[in-house]
Amino acid sequence: WRGQEGAPYNTLVPSDEVTINYRHGLPAITLTLPTRSERCQFTVKPMVTTVGTFLQDVQREDKGIERAEVFATDGSKVSDTTLMEVLLMNDFNLVINGTAYSVSPPVKEKLSSEHATEMEDIKSMVHRLFVALHLEDHQVRKERELLQKLDHLKEELLPLEQMKVRIVDSANAKTSRLLWVGLALMSTQGGALAWLTWWVYSWDIMEPVTYFITYGSAMAFYAYFVLTKQDYIYPDAKDRQFLHYFYRKSKTQHFNVERYNKLKEDLAEAEESLRRLRQPLHLRLPIQEISDKD
Repeated sequence: WRGQEGAPYNTLVPSDEVTINYRHGLPAITLTLPTRSERCQFTVKPMVTTVGTFLQDVQREDKGIERAEVFATDGSKVSDTTLMEVLLMNDFNLVINGTAYSVSPPVKEKLSSEHATEMEDIKSMVHRLFVALHLEDHQVRKERELLQKLDHLKEELLPLEQMKVRIVDSANAKTSRLLWVGLALMSTQGGALAWLTWWVYSWDIMEPVTYFITYGSAMAFYAYFVLTKQDYIYPDAKDRQFLHYFYRKSKTQHFNVERYNKLKEDLAEAEESLRRLRQPLHLRLPIQEISDKD
């Protein structure tokens, strides 16, 4: 047989078996333990204690209680996460081992607006004190985590940094050689034109040759613009050639550029987070800093 509105209990005991009285502002719930047949009082903190915590306390007090639940008067089960402050606002049924106890909490006197304001101020002060006492510990733990993350990232970056240095040196050397080769070719070309002009032929013969050489150079620069969508500026051309050698060398050396860039970004982000964490103005608190690991 099931109770009112389908509540899972067999008998309904009158409300005098479970009584609630307020003592020093806290509700004290008194009930008879089924196995020990003695009255036991449970004082709860309404704003902290949940229904599940209260039922666990009752079961710990009487090991013979196999099942304890709370139902509303309409038969719906009350969640274990519901605060006792919410439960005590209305009548409810406390079900222990299939026996339902009708509970009618006393009407709590409403606080005056002035008293309510004072209570809110006290709650706010307690919250600020809790934050002030625990925020520094949280900051220290967070700082340790960031330092460990920095050490891990630096360990991963160390072999990549060493490989990158070797690749950069090789790319720089090849780029410098290419620049010197270009200078040597231009010097050779100028010397050859001068020798042909003054010792082999005359200027009348060499003038059309120099014109077409100049025109050919202009075509080469224009072709560079068409292919790269950039003007032929010496520093930019040098950087482009350096990157060409760098990525080609990275491929042969199996250097993961994407992985290296990702690690560098994570390292910069961790360092920025650590810098912000160590700034007292951001926390409005004195900071106990942790010395960096050697």
